[in-house]
Amino acid sequence: MPAGSLKKSALLVLVLSIIFLLGWEYYWRSSGYVLGYDDTDALWYGNRMMVYEPDATVFIGSSRMKFDLDIPTWETTTGEKAVQLAINGSNPRAALVNLSNDEKFKGRLVVDVTEGLFFGTWEDEELQHRLKYLKDATPSQKAGAQFDFALQSQFVFLDKDLFSLNAMMQRVPIQNRKGVEGDFYFPTKFTTNSFRRQQIMTDEFVKDTAMQRKVQDIWAGDGGPVKNHGVTGDTLQKIFDEVKTAVAKIQARGGKVIFNRTPSSGAYWAKEPIQFPRTEYFDQLPLITGCSRIHFKDYADMKDFICPEWSHLTPADAALYTKALIGHLREQQWFTKASNEVTKK
Repeated sequence: MPAGSLKKSALLVLVLSIIFLLGWEYYWRSSGYVLGYDDTDALWYGNRMMVYEPDATVFIGSSRMKFDLDIPTWETTTGEKAVQLAINGSNPRAALVNLSNDEKFKGRLVVDVTEGLFFGTWEDEELQHRLKYLKDATPSQKAGAQFDFALQSQFVFLDKDLFSLNAMMQRVPIQNRKGVEGDFYFPTKFTTNSFRRQQIMTDEFVKDTAMQRKVQDIWAGDGGPVKNHGVTGDTLQKIFDEVKTAVAKIQARGGKVIFNRTPSSGAYWAKEPIQFPRTEYFDQLPLITGCSRIHFKDYADMKDFICPEWSHLTPADAALYTKALIGHLREQQWFTKASNEVTKK
């Protein structure tokens, strides 16, 4: 093929590819999808490196903390940074131990407690994978991540949890066979994830009760709200000992730790206190560590939040919850003196 024809063919392929990608992007945006970031190891790593900043409060936990902490509200109200390290479906004890063993970390840490996860006995593979990236990430991986972030900030279709081939194949409706059930999947317009790792319910999900019921069905079918009593005896004591040791290390370096219980409602809240009675679980954490606690049911400005799918707050309620959380932290002299003055205004 002549060189001129080859160039024309290459140019045609390039033009068609660009047209296809722009059309693909337009299709998803016109369908109501919004920009978001894949919650990758690299995104978590970038936030993990912020824990050393003197004006930061670090948050660990699971998805409730990711949804319920509204980072813009926090930073506008306090004048300080919020570092979001919570991971969906995660047991945060490994993150607590990791920070306790980091001699450079001397800051403030909010440990959010979703009892069914916090008092779990399994190894958290997701968190362990991220801690490995924290230790072993190469310069090329970090540089590649920055390139990915730049692209994700512009293109909706790059959301791999929604629009990768594997993600779309998993959503193909296949009827279950007798004795065999496929994986569940969340509505594609349930949430989006910000660059600062805040999980945010979409406007469409907040308005759509059918999608909310679908997520409720997932929680119910996944064994979420159950009545069986949580761990007891030596197993529970080992958990308490692990937490006590980790908190003591942070406190010995001048750091501060507080235990927080974010809101749940509906079928979750109806059964969680049965499975994990406060007196046996959450209330023991401050007793064994000497830390303070904030439980949403103890405060008039927190206790009546309704979670559309039982477990997470809407963006509007997350902002209100964050303001309330700031107020109760300020009562406990959580912030720096300068930040306390900002918070009071």
